[in-house]
Amino acid sequence: MNCPYCLSEVSEEAHVCKTCSRDLYLFKPMMAKVADLEGKLAAVINTEFYELRIAELEQQLEDQNERLEKISAFQWMADIAIYLIIPLVLLLVAHWLIAVVYDTKMIYLRIISMVLPLPFAYALFNKHSHKVMPWFAGVIFLAIASVIGMSWITSLVDRSPVWPQNLFEWKEVLEYSASIAFSFLTGMLLGGVAYAAKQRARRAGLVSSMMKVASLNFKDGGASLKNVHGLMKALQEYGGTVVALGTTAVSIYTGLKGIIGS
Repeated sequence: MNCPYCLSEVSEEAHVCKTCSRDLYLFKPMMAKVADLEGKLAAVINTEFYELRIAELEQQLEDQNERLEKISAFQWMADIAIYLIIPLVLLLVAHWLIAVVYDTKMIYLRIISMVLPLPFAYALFNKHSHKVMPWFAGVIFLAIASVIGMSWITSLVDRSPVWPQNLFEWKEVLEYSASIAFSFLTGMLLGGVAYAAKQRARRAGLVSSMMKVASLNFKDGGASLKNVHGLMKALQEYGGTVVALGTTAVSIYTGLKGIIGS
């Protein structure tokens, strides 16, 4: 440390400055604190380091968000190609084989149209959660594009108009589109129910623990809490299944109505 009078170097054990002969006894505690603070300040990293580090982390966060957006956009494109375009192509191929190549009964095409979209929708919604409205628009696209594409294929063979020409033909088109749409919607519901069941299974341990804690707080209420939880679980499990069965019935009815009634 340095003498406060002449600033010459003084040893820590000295009580008098050897240069100016001044008494240092009263100043030594303060000089020790100053030396300690100087050491602490020297050990503190410059604020510029923190600013640079914050800027670096912000840039990394922006890069990560951009990568996630690209992955999300790619995933959307892949889902549309796999779960909408492929079923559409398969339906058109089935129509071409049944109506043009083999010229067999159209009931086979109706059955294929009612069955084929369902597993695609089930596989899509069984993977992870999805927003329903965008895929509802996708259902409409699949149904309309399938019917128009089939009509276009038929027009190439017998030179018939692509669009319906009378009320009866419009009715058939709407019923056929509805059967395809309800098949896809049924797969969406069943896939959503299966995904929700998997999520509930993961949370089963936590819910069980919470119910045990709750039952300890209510001496006579443990059984009723358990019953309420069981009722809620049953409603969640079977509610979606009931709706899915309803859409399946509608799909079958709209798909076979024209053939059965004729």
